[in-house]
Amino acid sequence: MRIPRRRFLQKAASAAALAASSRSAWALDYPTRPIHWIIGFPPGGGADIVARIMGAWLSERLGQQIIIENKPGAATNIATQAVINSPPDGYTLLWAGISNVINATIYGTLPFDFLRDIAPVSGMVVYPMVFEVNPSVPAKNIPELIAYAKANPGKITLASYGTGTISQVAGELFKTRAGITMIHVPYRGGAPMVADLIGGQVQVALDVVAGSLAHIRSGAVRALAVTTATHLDALPDIPTVAESLPGYEAAAFTGVGVPTGTPEPIIARLNHEINAGLNDPGIKARLAELSVTPLVLTPAEFGAYMTAETAKWAKVIKLANIKAE
Repeated sequence: MRIPRRRFLQKAASAAALAASSRSAWALDYPTRPIHWIIGFPPGGGADIVARIMGAWLSERLGQQIIIENKPGAATNIATQAVINSPPDGYTLLWAGISNVINATIYGTLPFDFLRDIAPVSGMVVYPMVFEVNPSVPAKNIPELIAYAKANPGKITLASYGTGTISQVAGELFKTRAGITMIHVPYRGGAPMVADLIGGQVQVALDVVAGSLAHIRSGAVRALAVTTATHLDALPDIPTVAESLPGYEAAAFTGVGVPTGTPEPIIARLNHEINAGLNDPGIKARLAELSVTPLVLTPAEFGAYMTAETAKWAKVIKLANIKAE
């Protein structure tokens, strides 16, 4: 029996409304089981430590266990794909951030579109970065470093903690803005990079403050400037790069995402609880000890932030012709 077109459309609309109503209903009970938080980095690193601090907070606030799952590999693309392939029900979260933003351009093809397939939930933290030199380098600040590089074109090394990382692309932005050439030396991680900087195998490096703070304080390396827009409490006497190159800013930011299609009430609940944690004095104190800064944003603000960062770094990556290893 054929159903008249009008009746068919009415039934389809009713079914869609019922499905939406059902999703809203079970979203109100969220969560009713453990939540998996996928992180594209190994255990014990900066991302893992922050995630476990916030995971404990969320477990208490949500009344369900937050299970941290480390899925390193392919510059966080493996973790991202795992979350995208998960049901959009709020039970699988992604540790999202600067790697996703860079990967959108640096990889020729990916089986997903990060900005399309991951819905923003909230910001998490910013990892401030610092330009630092071996003490044998005569430069004491950014203007002196630029002058030193111009006097020795193509002879000064600038190390990063990996090809395609924010450490490299922020360095490329610096070279472009300063009008200088430096030899990029990529490492596989911050620890070996800083070890060679201390040993004099490279002259200049760009690291997250958390990875180099102890060496800066001991005098093993000399900090020239931080890449954030403002001074840092951990390095109050160190200027910003922007004081010498107006408008320069670079940061390794992180946040939380979920598969696109996750109900808005669930996203709102997660955003509320995460931001409550980031504003909690105890959590803020623990994050300050790690030299990271809370990134408190609404879902819409975090989405706009990631979109802007994707466009910003795409220009740098294309200009420098950076390719994924």
